[in-house]
Amino acid sequence: MPLRIPDRLPAIELLKQENIFVMDNSRATTQDIRPLRIVILNLMPLKITTETDLLRLLSNTPLQMEISFMKLKSHTPKNTPIEHMMLFYKDFDILRKQKFDGMIITGAPIEQLDYEDVNYWGEITEIFDWVRTNVTSTLFICWAAQAGLYYHYGVPKYPLEKKMFGIFRQYPVSNHLPIFRGFDDMFFMPHSRHTEVRKEDILKNDQLQIIAESPESGVSIVMARGGREFFITGHLEYAPNTLDNEYRRDKDVRDDVDIPKNYYLDNDPSNPPLVTWRAHANLLYNNWVNYYVYQETPYNIDDIR
Repeated sequence: MPLRIPDRLPAIELLKQENIFVMDNSRATTQDIRPLRIVILNLMPLKITTETDLLRLLSNTPLQMEISFMKLKSHTPKNTPIEHMMLFYKDFDILRKQKFDGMIITGAPIEQLDYEDVNYWGEITEIFDWVRTNVTSTLFICWAAQAGLYYHYGVPKYPLEKKMFGIFRQYPVSNHLPIFRGFDDMFFMPHSRHTEVRKEDILKNDQLQIIAESPESGVSIVMARGGREFFITGHLEYAPNTLDNEYRRDKDVRDDVDIPKNYYLDNDPSNPPLVTWRAHANLLYNNWVNYYVYQETPYNIDDIR
């Protein structure tokens, strides 16, 4: 089944070029199907890129989904045209009156700030509270994962001596969970962050379950509330060239930028990236939508509690 997304969203044409079936709202309204309602709070600076990355993964499920995009009233993005934001995004104040089957909250390039120093911390914590009674299951990604673990469970973050930058081996701790159905004993995940959460802090809270980790990049996925919350410290949604673009951008302005680990063929930046995470990224998002959203959400969406 296709994604049901707003008419004229730039991602539509980009995904069609990749032979991914998407359907705009005009066509979807002719189908007598109750689509899953998914809302994305996109905090990344390059909104259109992140939209496309996430929609690419969500499109691989056989279920029809209606996608909405949420924005913060307390923050104005600098890297996305205001026209795009006005056309495709709605303020939390508007969307908070609705309920959703699933939600994705992305990372943000603010991880080196203390949480309380983030200019939209007050609004983001309102959203974190709202999610718990208005969404069936939520994926928190990178900074959002750290922020959610801190706000709900008191888990601190710590600065890293060197940026965690590259592709790292991950090992499922609980292979029996539906989120890992079809997974191999090892999978890869992109990381790009300056801070971390630590295993010992998470293990102190019996409401949290570490379900995947890495000997090099540390905790990678934490589950809470029986799968109503997933905290993912990396970026399975990244496109093949995302880390390459970041590396070359930073290398042009600083001389201390390391090559992303385990990323380029033969670890040579003159070679193309070696994509090792795409299959498991698709599988994880498919499993999340199927087992933690579709099979758990009530048919009457207003019954979500």
